[in-house]
Amino acid sequence: MLRIAPIPIEELSPHSREIVDAGVAAGLYASPVPSQIFAYRSAQLEQVNLARTHLGAGTLLGGRILELLRIRSAQLGKCEPCSQSRKHDSITDEDVACLLAPGHGALTPQEQLAVEFLDLLSADHHAMDDEFYQRLGGHFTAAQIIELGFTCAGAMGLHRFIHTLDVYGDSVPVIEYDRDQVDRAKAV
Repeated sequence: MLRIAPIPIEELSPHSREIVDAGVAAGLYASPVPSQIFAYRSAQLEQVNLARTHLGAGTLLGGRILELLRIRSAQLGKCEPCSQSRKHDSITDEDVACLLAPGHGALTPQEQLAVEFLDLLSADHHAMDDEFYQRLGGHFTAAQIIELGFTCAGAMGLHRFIHTLDVYGDSVPVIEYDRDQVDRAKAV
């Protein structure tokens, strides 16, 4: 069941509409629905859009690793829209299949370790011990490890949240659209 009704496209603010339309046209979003829901809080839509349009800019990990992590996080979080979209040209269907295979197949050792980091952070963060960090240090600088941690934590949380929204639900939304809920707090 869809949890929060998407803001109808024609009801979006001009800036939010521009973000949604441009993202869909550029192939950044498999569906406009999550963005239409995020638009209830314009600042959040802007933040997500900035992260997506600047994927890989200024990163120490590189755009390819960031995209592999984003897709793997979407797979783990059962976030269908994010699992379907591709935001980096280097990612192939074979790469995506490798993310599902034990050992992660044909990925480079650095890519495999980055995905293992995400898998462990998601399922068994207690297993990330001294030995694991020693392995990380063989493939990443300390700065890259910090970026890896923040990237994985942010992606996991966002994908799990999107999953809870049930954006492909086909029943009546739990929370119906009301323009008075856009960028406003409830009076307490």
